[in-house]
Amino acid sequence: MKAMILNAQGDLLRLADLPRPSPDADQILLEVRACGVCRTDLHVIDGDLEKPRLPLILGHEIVGMVVEKGARVERFALGQRVGVPWLGRTCGHCHHCTSGAENLCDAAEFTGYTLDGGYAEFALADQRYCFSLPDEYSDAEAAPLLCAGLIGYRSLVAAGDAQRLGIYGFGAAAHIIAQVACWRKRQVFAFTKPGDTNGQDFARQLGAAWAGGADEAPPEKLDAAIIFAPVGDLVPQALRHTRKGGTVVCAGIHMSDIPAFPYSILWGERCLRSIANLTRRDGEEFFAIAPRAGVRTAVETFPLSSANEALERLRSGQLRGAAVLVTGKG
Repeated sequence: MKAMILNAQGDLLRLADLPRPSPDADQILLEVRACGVCRTDLHVIDGDLEKPRLPLILGHEIVGMVVEKGARVERFALGQRVGVPWLGRTCGHCHHCTSGAENLCDAAEFTGYTLDGGYAEFALADQRYCFSLPDEYSDAEAAPLLCAGLIGYRSLVAAGDAQRLGIYGFGAAAHIIAQVACWRKRQVFAFTKPGDTNGQDFARQLGAAWAGGADEAPPEKLDAAIIFAPVGDLVPQALRHTRKGGTVVCAGIHMSDIPAFPYSILWGERCLRSIANLTRRDGEEFFAIAPRAGVRTAVETFPLSSANEALERLRSGQLRGAAVLVTGKG
């Protein structure tokens, strides 16, 4: 099979020919149709996330067709379309796993980080951590739902019943979850890079009540804010614009250092919290909601061999929505 390989952090990905893998008892082998390109992939390449499996096939927003399955696989049939997310495996017996917080399992493994992912023509996945996908979405449209959508949904749940919701960083996750928030009749206030009028226009097209630069103040106090941009400086900024008793959610897996800030902007029972990974329950809930909410994903597709170009477009903020690698198998 063809695959894009990361040999060392800081390197470009290299196109390679590899043996087609074979599934273990609980695994399925997927012929990859599409794989989303996520900012987490950049964090792995850049060394922000330490100790990845190397050499590594990146990619944790995988859409594929089951072409082979292990002896214990009962959930999926040959030829069925399946989605593979970031959470690839957990221990199943620790306190976190048995209390509904499997996303915090210390022994968890992650697709495209400690397990090979979907920047390839074929990919292995544990059947227990995969999802059936709504028929309303094409392969490329479904791919961003598997991380941007799921992390966005978990972040929205963490924000509580906020009626005035701020979203900092209007990329793949934000453009999906803003649609869910608007469907729930909430007001969305979108914050982009200063001067990004295209991004602000995009946010308004998706239903945002207001859009402006991250250096601007919204027209009214927020009930909650979600920070998708990996920029620590945004934390005190968001706290200043959030009412007493409100919540600021840090949704990324990595963020630059948060600067010192006065206690006065946290006081008043404001809550500052992070989001870590996802649970399978998140997926079950979100994939039931997304079609009902009329969620559509804006995607730009690239051939597998152009993964480095897609990553650079993401890094430089030149994407509207999400980048998706396609193999041409569909």
